[in-house]
Amino acid sequence: MRAEVSRREAAEASLRQVQKMEVVAQLTGGVAHDFNNLLTAIAGNLDLILRRSGDSGRVRHLAEAALKATQRGEQITQQLLVFSRRQVLRPQTLNLNRVLVEFQALMTHAINEKIDLQLQLDAALDPSRVDRAQFEAALLNLMVNARDALPNGGRVVIETRNVVLDQAYADQNPDAAPGAYVMVSVSDNGVGIDPAVLPHAFEPFFTTKDVGRGSGLGLSQVYGFAEQSGGHVNVYSEVGIGTTVKLYLPKASERLIEDEKQQLIPLRGANGGETILVVEDDEAVLAMAIESLTDLGYRVLVAHDSQEALAIVKGPERIDILFSDIVMPGSINGAQLAVEARRLRSDIRVLLTSGYTAAALGNEHGLAKELPILSKPYRRDELAAQLRVVAGGRDG
Repeated sequence: MRAEVSRREAAEASLRQVQKMEVVAQLTGGVAHDFNNLLTAIAGNLDLILRRSGDSGRVRHLAEAALKATQRGEQITQQLLVFSRRQVLRPQTLNLNRVLVEFQALMTHAINEKIDLQLQLDAALDPSRVDRAQFEAALLNLMVNARDALPNGGRVVIETRNVVLDQAYADQNPDAAPGAYVMVSVSDNGVGIDPAVLPHAFEPFFTTKDVGRGSGLGLSQVYGFAEQSGGHVNVYSEVGIGTTVKLYLPKASERLIEDEKQQLIPLRGANGGETILVVEDDEAVLAMAIESLTDLGYRVLVAHDSQEALAIVKGPERIDILFSDIVMPGSINGAQLAVEARRLRSDIRVLLTSGYTAAALGNEHGLAKELPILSKPYRRDELAAQLRVVAGGRDG
């Protein structure tokens, strides 16, 4: 019996490893496929710009096409980061009923006129603390899936309810923890999902749609958002009957505070005398940042790592704003650099940036919650807006 148990455990371990490698192969293949397409569009348009630099109208058209491809790449990376729970979330305590009502018009646009969208909202719904943008993105992904499951029209119902998941449910669903949740479900009476396909529904780049109809990242984003929010997601489906996706988001411990009109910090541009210390180890990104900041009227100081940056901070140069990448080589990351720079110069303003922030966001890395973060990739106008807000907060 011991030998049989050992053989069975070895077989199960081997099967899990094979399945894991299949998912990895699917993920890397999907990333390579999508980014090769994007790089082809970007490189091709930039090559044409260089060849036809004298035709300003055509250059503008080609540049817009290249920019559109980069925006698509940004969307893919954000979806992957949410799936892997590496995306920076900005949670706030929300009444999800209110969010759904405000978002209803956009959800209606995501489906066609042959589909009836119904909201069944619990008037006593508890507040939940989630990232609103990612919650809306998850809803939009679910609406698109429901639309594709209803080619001839039908019904989509969004329901909210307070629920308590018990230990028995958690035992059957290892990703879930017992406790009080706000449940948001999206149900359709469409074609349903084949039972053989259902276990793969949340895998990135897995899709049953025709080529060009979807990347296979929609449900992956929903899964990652739920998990990173401390919640859980489950899908129920029967072929020919329909599909229900249930999002379980933790009940907020704090009281819901209604939105108040916030006093806006006046936005202003650089006055020519403001100095920014840019800390970035990637030469291409650094060159772009310098060009953008110079174009915006800032005086720019440059450091390639935190040690070099600290040497400048300790020196006599005037520094109004520290603009630093978070993840950098060396013993000090950007978050720790910001803390040290503020200790040395209490009046310095800080703006951090990263395309992958998980390694620097834990408490052990010293990232203060109030420090603003500009997500990569960013464009000049996004950088300008963030810097104006940061600079606008300066006393006096």
